[in-house]
Amino acid sequence: MSRKIRQRNAPGLTAFQNRVEGLALNTAIRLFRLIPVDMASYLMGVSWRTFARFNVRHKRALKHLKMAFPELGAREREKIVFGMWENLGRVAAETFHIDRLLKQSYRFEPVIDDETKHLLDTDKGCLMVSFHSGNWELCVQPPVAWGHEITGVYQALRNPKADKMLRKMRQDLYKGGLLSKGHQTARRIVRTLKHGGIVAMMGDLRETRGIKVEFFGKTAYANPVPASLSRSCDVPIMLGRVVRKKGVHFRVEAHMIKVPVTEDRDADIAWATAEIHRIFEGWIRERPEQWMWIHKKWAPPGKTAAMKQARRAAAARSEPED
Repeated sequence: MSRKIRQRNAPGLTAFQNRVEGLALNTAIRLFRLIPVDMASYLMGVSWRTFARFNVRHKRALKHLKMAFPELGAREREKIVFGMWENLGRVAAETFHIDRLLKQSYRFEPVIDDETKHLLDTDKGCLMVSFHSGNWELCVQPPVAWGHEITGVYQALRNPKADKMLRKMRQDLYKGGLLSKGHQTARRIVRTLKHGGIVAMMGDLRETRGIKVEFFGKTAYANPVPASLSRSCDVPIMLGRVVRKKGVHFRVEAHMIKVPVTEDRDADIAWATAEIHRIFEGWIRERPEQWMWIHKKWAPPGKTAAMKQARRAAAARSEPED
């Protein structure tokens, strides 16, 4: 088959694949919603705990855990990673019930500091930054219960049909809108924050174009966007975490931090980003089995990323001076 024929067929093949994947996801959603959430969560957790060891990411998680906790033995690290898989399996099942869980307040124990309580009682904006621990999707439950409309930032799925279905399930969580990453999104986030809204995003993902911070005693790649937005819009950062207590019951914690504003903007952002990761690390150490150790948090940038960085640096050097 020639290259031109393959190119002509690709759009049709992609559309067909999207329909099949969308149909499969829709079927899974309907089936899982027929099962009570406690049972669905338990069964999926056991399944992932049993079979995920055969996934290539299992070895990656063990490697990262050894970097973070070199003092632990191999058996202890295995136990933590199996716990991680069970938690991720539960999160996968609970995703299909997320709109129902949001309304079942008896499942949540909010633990928030006085600054956070004061902010939730006002119409001031803030940036809510969480990390992949417990069921992180439910970190916005306390402000939603307070009556706030949260605007969420997420990575859109490749399949538009699947993306539409998952967005629909989260519409009660993010009544302020669920925004996929992009240039237009940045403008909407700034506008929302400056008008007193709450924007929620994840803060523990690896970003090779960001800055380096210390994380578990090693150099890690961090996203400076939360700190940068907070400083530019003059809003505090509400750090949040979800702790799975037992089954489908959670403790949701919040801790407020303020990004400093000095004459050195870069230093302010670097300090705040490092502080976010310092707090995240402390929380992870308390419940290591509930964090997603498969993140490539410490990995050096790949060849493609490194080449892009080199090209950007070369372009910057070649720009004419004013």
